[in-house]
Amino acid sequence: MAAFEEMGVLPEIAKAVEEMDWTLPTDVQNEAIPLILGGGDVLMAAETGSGKTGAFCLPILQIVWETLKDIQMGKTSKINKEVSPHWLLSFFDRDAGMAVTPDGLRCQSRDPKAWQGVRCTKAVTGKGKYYYEATVSDEGLCRVGWSTPQAALDLGTCKSGFGFGGTGKKSNCRQFDDYGESFGLKDVIGCYIDLDGMEMRYSKNGVDLGKAFTIRNEFKNSSFHPAIVIKNAEMAFNFGATEFKYPPKGGYIAVCQASKECTVSSGVRGGGDKAPKVQNNAPQAVIIEPSRELAEQTLKQIQLFRKYVENPVVRDLLIVGGIPVKDQIAALSAGVDIVSGTPGRLEELINSGQLSLQSCKFFVLDEADGLLKQGHERLINSIYGSIPKITSDGKRLQMIVCSATLHSFEVKRMAERLMHFPTWVDLKGEDAVPESVHHVVVTIDPRVDNSWTNLRRHIQTDGVHMKDGVRPGNNTPETLSEAVKLLKGEFCVKAIDTHKMDQAVIFCRTKLDCDNLERYLNQTGGGANNRGNPYSCVCLHGDRKPNERKANLQKFKDGGARFLICTDVAARGIDVAGVPFMINVTLPDEKSNYVHRIGRVGRAERMGLAVSLVAAVPEKVWYHGEWCATRGRNCYNTRLTTEKGCCTWYNEPQYLADIEEHLGVTIQQVDKEMKVPVDEFDGKVVYGEKRANSGSNYQTHVEQLAPAVQELAQLETQTQTIYLKRQYGKEYPWTR
Repeated sequence: MAAFEEMGVLPEIAKAVEEMDWTLPTDVQNEAIPLILGGGDVLMAAETGSGKTGAFCLPILQIVWETLKDIQMGKTSKINKEVSPHWLLSFFDRDAGMAVTPDGLRCQSRDPKAWQGVRCTKAVTGKGKYYYEATVSDEGLCRVGWSTPQAALDLGTCKSGFGFGGTGKKSNCRQFDDYGESFGLKDVIGCYIDLDGMEMRYSKNGVDLGKAFTIRNEFKNSSFHPAIVIKNAEMAFNFGATEFKYPPKGGYIAVCQASKECTVSSGVRGGGDKAPKVQNNAPQAVIIEPSRELAEQTLKQIQLFRKYVENPVVRDLLIVGGIPVKDQIAALSAGVDIVSGTPGRLEELINSGQLSLQSCKFFVLDEADGLLKQGHERLINSIYGSIPKITSDGKRLQMIVCSATLHSFEVKRMAERLMHFPTWVDLKGEDAVPESVHHVVVTIDPRVDNSWTNLRRHIQTDGVHMKDGVRPGNNTPETLSEAVKLLKGEFCVKAIDTHKMDQAVIFCRTKLDCDNLERYLNQTGGGANNRGNPYSCVCLHGDRKPNERKANLQKFKDGGARFLICTDVAARGIDVAGVPFMINVTLPDEKSNYVHRIGRVGRAERMGLAVSLVAAVPEKVWYHGEWCATRGRNCYNTRLTTEKGCCTWYNEPQYLADIEEHLGVTIQQVDKEMKVPVDEFDGKVVYGEKRANSGSNYQTHVEQLAPAVQELAQLETQTQTIYLKRQYGKEYPWTR
């Protein structure tokens, strides 16, 4: 049996995994897959490239397929087939968007636009005075009360339904009148019906609100079900099986105590052979990624896993910008089971009603810290609020959050608010640099290195000093800042040459910096179309069109370009295996982004070198905030932000100190010749290749362990001897 099958993975998926050369699960997969298959919420923190994407895609695919298979075979959950003798909310006498828990005592709908109703499995009739309690267990709109079997599920909108709503209105026959007072979260509503006195009344937290309705004579022989209708809300019920929070007075008894002659069971039954209706545009899994590239990467992973998963086929869809929205709408209408997308397009389709969340079983936030830093917390909250926490088959929504850095306050706060007792799969701990990464700092000081004053050809700078009159010999802060920009272009080329880099990811702070460096490297190497260009490169950032970004990334992966120049947002989570080198042209101002950047190298036990070019003097840079009318496009406002401008001073020495404090290390400094010592890795290092095994070899490990094994055997014998002496009070032959 394959290692993945031992975790409960379907043989068909395990076969596809084997063909991907995944012989054994990674640590994070070994921990997370069984937890997700078991139905729990999971927080995953592990190094970039550790297999997080596979850790959630694999079990999600399996559960979605198993659900589709049950539907195909006409299976429903066991509890749905049973006719319970207890008073419960009906699994069948309800609207499609209403979810009911398996115990039948809680209901929920997350449809923000439509009312969803449900009735109880039993009703009272004839005579007697009866009572039940309903508690508002989540924010939303609700009406609770009594309904005859002929009434509309939208309680209070026909003559046969009588409701009391959270707005303080009673309703019957679509007549909404003031009654009692409003109610909301955690309030307990008591629902009374007096079949002897022919009236209905309600209470709020034990306080009687008075008569609400007089039951007309036409309903004298009718039966009345406890009923509710809600919109984007949740309510819990007590029909009397447990003690009421506010026991009724005046001769009222719990509905479940009604005599047999005064009890009627619902005539609505679910066909055991009838499969539940599938809503085409309602996927079972919604995966949100911070970038188009990550969304594509995740979808590709799912497609590889489902290679042998057939009958039924699991349908997936990429929902990102840059693809005609009409194509995505058509795919949704045809039927989709798993979607992977970016926030903008997902929000557009959800708000327009083209993408329904009513069947969602899995809500996944990949690179969660990146999503929050991009400002998508409102959207995450909105989507989460619209997903039923209990699905139509009675199962609870599963939420999965993963990233290379889960330890930020924002992520922890979100997890506490949204997730249901999540299990942490934390194989990373606080941010740390992998042992397979050698990271060094090269200090650039234009006060010492004046080579920038006589460059025949140099990188085009970002233009922040175009009005500052900078010139060699004038060591103003502005002149030194411009010198830093020129020197960084030269040092980037020098790093490539010194270490004979044939493949590297290069990080720049802005999209403009990326464009300038791409142009400079290609010019230095003889042109972008020169096949022998040793500095051939491509760009990856938000201003490049989606098709160009995709093509550039593929070109880098295929070796058509040696260098990938990108911003933090564009590169987050991109999986490019075996990259040996990384260059920070500018340090990130976010400490965690440093970890993300150097995580591009040193993956899969391969050695990697990360070089950071750090200015010794402040550098003036662009900073386009919300005040910028064009958000950086053709902006020439070089004043400082304190002067309502779009520039700020960037202090790299301080950022370096913050990173070192965050990681608890002192990053090694190397001189401008960039000769990096290799003895730190126990011998000669070839970046991009696997590190030599530093442990003992097979021939000697038995000899090394023999003394310890012998000592353990002796301790085991002593322990058993002590136990037998105490148990029998004397020695036996086998204890001597």
